[in-house]
Amino acid sequence: MIRIALFIACHLWLALAPLASVAQAQGDLRTRADGAVSAAVPTRAIAAGLFGLAEAPVVQHQGEPVPGWLVSDASGTVGYIASTWAVTGSVGYSGRPLDVLVAIDTTGRIAGARLMRHAEPILTLGLSDRDIARFVGGFAGVDLSNPEGPGTGPDMPDVISRATVSTGVIRDSILRTARTLAIARGVLPGGGIDRVSFEPQSWAALMAQGAITRRSVTLTEASRAMTGAKVPVPTGETPFIDLYMALLDPPGIGRNILGQQQFTRTVGALGPGETALFVASSGLTSHRGTNWRRSGVFDRLVVVQGETRIALVKSGYTRIDKLAAPDAPPLKERSIFHLPGEGFDPLLPFTLELTASRPSGAGAVSFTTQLTYVLPSAYITAPPPEPAPLWQSRWTEKRFEVASVMAMMALLTLILLLQEWLVRRPRLWLGLRLGFLGTTLIWLGWVLNGQLSVVQVVAFVQSLLSGFHWETFLIEPVIFTLWGGVALGLLFWGRGVFCGWLCPFGALQELSNLAARRLRVPQIAVPHAIHERLWIIKYTLFLAILALSFYSMDLALRLAEAEPFKTAISMRMMRAWPFVGFVLALLVAGLFIERFYCRYLCPLGAALALPAKLKVFDWLHRRPQCGRECRLCETKCTVGAIDPLGRINANECVLCLRCQVVMNDAATCPVLKRRARK
Repeated sequence: MIRIALFIACHLWLALAPLASVAQAQGDLRTRADGAVSAAVPTRAIAAGLFGLAEAPVVQHQGEPVPGWLVSDASGTVGYIASTWAVTGSVGYSGRPLDVLVAIDTTGRIAGARLMRHAEPILTLGLSDRDIARFVGGFAGVDLSNPEGPGTGPDMPDVISRATVSTGVIRDSILRTARTLAIARGVLPGGGIDRVSFEPQSWAALMAQGAITRRSVTLTEASRAMTGAKVPVPTGETPFIDLYMALLDPPGIGRNILGQQQFTRTVGALGPGETALFVASSGLTSHRGTNWRRSGVFDRLVVVQGETRIALVKSGYTRIDKLAAPDAPPLKERSIFHLPGEGFDPLLPFTLELTASRPSGAGAVSFTTQLTYVLPSAYITAPPPEPAPLWQSRWTEKRFEVASVMAMMALLTLILLLQEWLVRRPRLWLGLRLGFLGTTLIWLGWVLNGQLSVVQVVAFVQSLLSGFHWETFLIEPVIFTLWGGVALGLLFWGRGVFCGWLCPFGALQELSNLAARRLRVPQIAVPHAIHERLWIIKYTLFLAILALSFYSMDLALRLAEAEPFKTAISMRMMRAWPFVGFVLALLVAGLFIERFYCRYLCPLGAALALPAKLKVFDWLHRRPQCGRECRLCETKCTVGAIDPLGRINANECVLCLRCQVVMNDAATCPVLKRRARK
């Protein structure tokens, strides 16, 4: 036993030692002292590499509306760069932030992409820097205006086998960031005012669609609001003020209201980013007042958007004497105001506040009325359709594989529900057991790559703390489906649903041990006292991996290499010799001690054992004689989950049902034999 432990420890050290250089080669995501994660910043050299420039360009930061950098050289603007972490808050499968610098040119194509920081499990330990650079760099030339295909550009790179989730998250982050940046910088249409389309419409039609809004205040309403005025407002249903408002920038609105010549002059007078606001009124009072001639500010009007209040000033004011719309109402005053580009978004709802006041004995009385405006969607350019998330296409592609996994879980559910009937038929039970394990190993493990890992448990915990995204986990349909079934299995029957039936490496151990028994390989019976104490290893290992992930995901992933699943199942032994040697050492140990790894070293089994204490059903039966008069089941147990008193430890049980078969076999169970003799 000591020799086996030393042998395994030696191979584990050899397996983990080479990973230090790999981890140093990858980017390590750091957090600032205040806990915030800093986005990557492109240098001039990085920008030159992304755009393929011979000389380093000028890189200028731009904060609004999407944070990024303007890249220019002597010829002018070359393109734009943005960070996926800054734009989309991209989080990888590890639950930690992903940061890729994405560059787009002025034609709406991705010029290049560079992975700056990550903490992905498979990227860190399963792929080389060359693999990562080739995948990320493969997005260069992709046409963003055609989300369903590359257009005239190259095909988008396929996600990397065995790193589907991680590379899938990187893919979606690059495409979302590039598209958002292109729309924000005006490279792609969308998310802005339609400044091209025009269709003749009447004033009534514009009112009906909300392109022009109206607020009418009667004399009676104003009189009540300004009670106490020295010169009281008379009562009546005549308008105190009849107020109209519209945004003039879309030709479909501005040109129909003002006419072609006035609309052209109005739009031409706008500064960079400015918007033209039309305000008109009739009635007893004026929306302009007279103080603006002295102060330069229209104190009666304020535009409010969110927490921002924008004063209307004389420098952006134009009086309109006549409107082009033939059915426009008789208006006393018609005004155009310029709204600034900074702090105002014409695509978002905003409110115009009109304040009217009159002198009173205590100073002045006033009231404020509000007119809300939302630019109709007909005057907003529709962006090109966003590409469907990768997880949707993955589920379509993997529908047969998902159906097969669901069929396996349905069969397993039937086995567990009918276990009392099944265990009374040893030959049928053994055939089902071996057939199911063989299917789990070959189909679920080696073909579908459906091996769960403690890394996924850690990633799930980290994602709950850093921002949970279902899309991240949906990218791998087989793993998601398998985890869904295992979660229900934990609730109903405990960890044995996975460990005893759906774990490919567990199946490999049990089948190889069965072959060893048939070849008369001697089995080592570990004394129960030592057996119980060795359980500490796997629970300690799981807690160490989980705790280490809060300090350094990279170190946690290196420690998670204590799992042989990736080497033996996911990568089918196609790996460096230290990893393969470690797996072979575990399998050799399992020839002498059945399910050696499951018993003492598996951190995933330890992780599943903790929530399994909440299981609903306990259908494994015991007799009063078990552990006192008979200890046969204890010796037959696959993982040593039965103690000398005959009790089944649910934390260690893999639900193989072997003890139930022994208990119900009249030719094997001593209790049944004794009853038969009597």
